[in-house]
Amino acid sequence: MLYIVPSPIGNLADISFRAIEVLKQVDLILAEDTRTSSVLLKHYQIQKPVTPHHQHNEHKIVRHLVEQLLSGKTMAVLTDAGTPGISDPAFLLIRECIKNNVKVECLPGATAFVPALVNSGLPMNRFCFEGFLPLKKGRQTLFKKLALEERTIIFYESPMRLVKTLQECIDCFGPDRPCSVSRELTKLFEENVRGSLQEVYDHFKVKGVKGEIVVVIGGLP
Repeated sequence: MLYIVPSPIGNLADISFRAIEVLKQVDLILAEDTRTSSVLLKHYQIQKPVTPHHQHNEHKIVRHLVEQLLSGKTMAVLTDAGTPGISDPAFLLIRECIKNNVKVECLPGATAFVPALVNSGLPMNRFCFEGFLPLKKGRQTLFKKLALEERTIIFYESPMRLVKTLQECIDCFGPDRPCSVSRELTKLFEENVRGSLQEVYDHFKVKGVKGEIVVVIGGLP
C-alpha cells in the first residue's frame, strides 16, 4: 500500500488528522527532503524510518520501492510542501505501483495553487495550471500560447525570477491583464498582491522578494 500524504505549505496546523494517523502507521516514509520533513514529524511526535525520495534519485530507487511494497510494506510519500506529484516527485512511483497492482491511496490536503486561485478574485470555474515554467527551451513559445488562453492561468515561480517573469508576462499579455501574486501562503508574512500586471510588477520591482510564489493571471477576455 502506498499513501500519498499532502504536507502543510507553511502552517504546520494545516494537516489532517487522518494524515497524521497514516504517517504513524506506515512502515516507511519517503521524504523529498528529510530535514524539512523531520520538522513536521517531530512536531507531531511521529517516529518512523525516513528515506530520501526526490527528483535526483527517484529513477534509481523506484523499482526497489515497488519490490518492497509488493513484499507487504506500507509507505507514505511526503514532499517539502503540498501534495506529492504536483510540481514535486511522486509520479514515477505512482505509475509503477499502478503497473504492478500495488494499491495507491491519495489523501486530500494542501496544494499551494488552490488558495492562491481562490483569493485572487479571478474566475475559478475554469483554469489551467502550468507548474514551474520552462527556464529556457520552449519558454517564449509557451508564453505565446498562454497569451491566447481564455481560462485563468496559474503557475509557480521562484522569488529570484519573479520580476523578470512579470515583465515577460507584460510583454506577452499586455500591461492591463489582471494578475494576483501570492507569497508565503499560510505563513506569518503571507502577502497577496492584486491588480494589473503592470501594477503587480511595479510593486515587486521596488521590493525584495522572498518565499514561495504563486502567480495567477486572468485569461484572455
